[in-house]
Amino acid sequence: MWNRWKRQRQLAKAEPGDGSTLKAHRPWQVLSRSVFQIDLPDDDGVQHAYCVDVDYFDLDDKVRFYRDGRQHLVAEQPAAFAVPGGAVEVAVGTFGVSRMHLVSDAGEPERVLRPIRHSGEYWRAVLDHRHPRLSRWIGRVAIVILLVGLVLFVPQLLELITGLDVVAERVGTFTSPISLPAWLNTTLLVAGIAASLERGLTLRSHWLIDMDTWWLG
Repeated sequence: MWNRWKRQRQLAKAEPGDGSTLKAHRPWQVLSRSVFQIDLPDDDGVQHAYCVDVDYFDLDDKVRFYRDGRQHLVAEQPAAFAVPGGAVEVAVGTFGVSRMHLVSDAGEPERVLRPIRHSGEYWRAVLDHRHPRLSRWIGRVAIVILLVGLVLFVPQLLELITGLDVVAERVGTFTSPISLPAWLNTTLLVAGIAASLERGLTLRSHWLIDMDTWWLG
């Protein structure tokens, strides 16, 4: 019931688009833009192509929704767009899309929209298809890196928070027992960003594993 209420609120946020044409996705936009597509029939059985265009450098956090190549709706993310038989739900995190699913009104299993060619998500899906074992190991390594980063992040966050005068006066200060050399901190930062990008390209998101991605961002 909560999810349905949230979806209705997001559907109400969508505004009419300007009818402009969907721009082609270029190879150099691999980390700055993502476009996903799904083909669905209307009530008369006529097939239509629905696309979601996400620009990661849009300061307004706007997501653009296209129908047959024309801008149909626009909404601030997280967003939901009505389609025949359900809605497309969209959410974007610090390092990429975290949700791009078709949710059926009939309660059918959710479907992930397919990334278009040349996008980062497309090439990651190609790797998963051609080398599934390697793909699984990359995903596992990304999880380990983020969990290690989380373990190191929590003590530093506590030290930062208790360093504030208003907090220190009430609960005292906390000194992190972990002190890493600068080169290791830099290495972990770079590895954490790479792991977060990997999670974003595969549309994976978990409240614990990805907790520190905002800190990395």
